[in-house]
Amino acid sequence: MNKTITPIQLHIAYIGGGSRNWARTLMNDLACCPDLGGEIRLYDIDMQSARLNEQLGNWIQKQPGVQSFWRYRAVETLVEALRGADLVFISIQPGSLEMMAHEIAVAEKYGLFFPVGDTTGAPGLMRGLRSAIIFAGFANAIAETCPQAWVINYTNPMTICTRTLTRVEPGLKVFGCCHEVFGSQEILANLAHEYLYLAEIPNRQEIQVNVLGINHFTWIDRAFYQDHDLLAILRRHIEKPGTLHKFTQKEVEEQGTWFFDAYQIKFELFKRFGLLPCAGDRHLSEFVPGFIHSPKELFRWGVIRTPVSWRMEMYQQGSLTAQDYLEGHMLFVPYPSSEEAIQQIKALVGLGDLFTNVNMENRGQILNLPLHAVVETNAHFTHDHVQPLASGLLPPGVHALVSRHVANQEMIIEAALTHNKDLAFQAIFNDPTTNLPIDKAWKMFNEIGLPEGIW
Repeated sequence: MNKTITPIQLHIAYIGGGSRNWARTLMNDLACCPDLGGEIRLYDIDMQSARLNEQLGNWIQKQPGVQSFWRYRAVETLVEALRGADLVFISIQPGSLEMMAHEIAVAEKYGLFFPVGDTTGAPGLMRGLRSAIIFAGFANAIAETCPQAWVINYTNPMTICTRTLTRVEPGLKVFGCCHEVFGSQEILANLAHEYLYLAEIPNRQEIQVNVLGINHFTWIDRAFYQDHDLLAILRRHIEKPGTLHKFTQKEVEEQGTWFFDAYQIKFELFKRFGLLPCAGDRHLSEFVPGFIHSPKELFRWGVIRTPVSWRMEMYQQGSLTAQDYLEGHMLFVPYPSSEEAIQQIKALVGLGDLFTNVNMENRGQILNLPLHAVVETNAHFTHDHVQPLASGLLPPGVHALVSRHVANQEMIIEAALTHNKDLAFQAIFNDPTTNLPIDKAWKMFNEIGLPEGIW
């Protein structure tokens, strides 16, 4: 550890402290940052997982190459985690993976095949209904215990979860983070390298983009590397023979990954609407009509569904990986990830500014979407302040697609907070992928099942 730096001391509350992914990424990134230190309190309804992360986090502090000092402590109550917190991270699984598997399976019974099922469509919105109930409780607890803390949400459905916090407690300081824009910046960086004959691929941070929309359905209407218009280059690229083509199931399955992305839906939407959607094709297929009504159609576009059984296996593997580290079977080498939590924290505590994209309540940064709904745009991070940046207007065609989802998300939150079953159904029936007769949609809605005790 570098002894010449006096780190800023912070108290961080981590809701979902048994997280196998986001929490451990944060542990690693904090280990690489000599400017920050303090205590992280891990709260989870699965106390065993929180205690495992407590062990892992404190073990990391003793490893070679670590440049900071943090104390990790698993706590049994939410209030204990939040007391005195400067920052609150939230990354939870809102309901069990078995529940997620049930929701996706019921949708498939009605001919709706969701590759992800965590954001929109019938499974995603039902997950959102459950999430809004949970996050309303988080909002009340944060407002009561640490109202000045910055709240950083990673949980999907990102928009519903983030919006619920400020809908319930408008005074909270909240933003949500997702890496979907990063992937599009990397695609554009590779195109800059290829078409501008650059010696090296630019860093994604060198790709300047204007983003506007909602999480997993965010769009880029301007993209530049220095003074080069990258969307103009993309237009050239998709005209190349072979860039746009249809896949077979065999071709997709031979990729050997549940996260294969052929960019076919992304590029086709860009070709037809003139803006580049940021999310991967697995998410995009769930926001627009026509793709999820058969596995064959999804395969045609290069999309494979991620089975929830795989997610369950990875969850179990996360526990074994932690044990492997703790028992000395694996070597830990701290190395900064591509996530931006550390840069965000440093900016918020006064260690420099940051420009990046975040999900925040609409204060007018997208003028033709409703005020207060959560939207995704660029923002400027400074000391104890995040200022969303004006991104312009969504053009009519994209606005028609996005605004429908905003309305559904707002209805789901309202349904959760007011225990309105009819409103929840209306949101799901209005989703563009539902496309069922109303009686069948109602049957599916009830068969998926509602959060226990809400109605």
